[in-house]
Amino acid sequence: MIISSMVKNGAILCGFALLTTGLVATINTLTADKIAEQEQLQLTNQLQEVLPHSKYSNELSQDCVIISDPLLGPYDNQVIYRARKDNEPVALVIRHVTPSGYSGDINLLSAVYRDGTIAGVRVTKHEETPGLGDKVEVKKSDWITTFNAKTVQSESDDRWAVKKDGGQFDQFTGATITPRAVVGSVKNAVLYAQDNFDALFTVANACPEVTP
Repeated sequence: MIISSMVKNGAILCGFALLTTGLVATINTLTADKIAEQEQLQLTNQLQEVLPHSKYSNELSQDCVIISDPLLGPYDNQVIYRARKDNEPVALVIRHVTPSGYSGDINLLSAVYRDGTIAGVRVTKHEETPGLGDKVEVKKSDWITTFNAKTVQSESDDRWAVKKDGGQFDQFTGATITPRAVVGSVKNAVLYAQDNFDALFTVANACPEVTP
């Protein structure tokens, strides 16, 4: 009788475990799809913030190369998206990182046209001080938009510094380190784009296909 009861209870527990496992797997599958959808939407929005959709006709988020270069930051495998209009190269949208922020890494997205001018720049991630360094965010200040339409003449272009260092970019009151880091990183990204623009459009696509 005791053995029979134990077997019965064991079977119930086993069934419950299988049911729970199945539910967890189903929820994970549904959640993963939703997360992927949200990540794709966020990426599309970020790309359109720095490069107007009217400027290109390809699926920008699905046309990219993976690059490791010191000009793009200290980490390997930065993504560069390639914008084309009627199959002609138009712009590069570059992910890059500076580790020189006041509180550490600042992740950026910069779009550079074929002629070397900047279409737009956004900070995508940072840990800078609220009320000071966070003015690099477009929702906190329009400072980041001052990069629009600018270009870099050479590596020694001394305009590419904050005004405190003799350059053309404003610093923030009480927070010079953050804008200095962003200016330097954007300058390097533009230089990289200028030096490698045509070559990057000959590299095989590294972006995974996104299923609608």
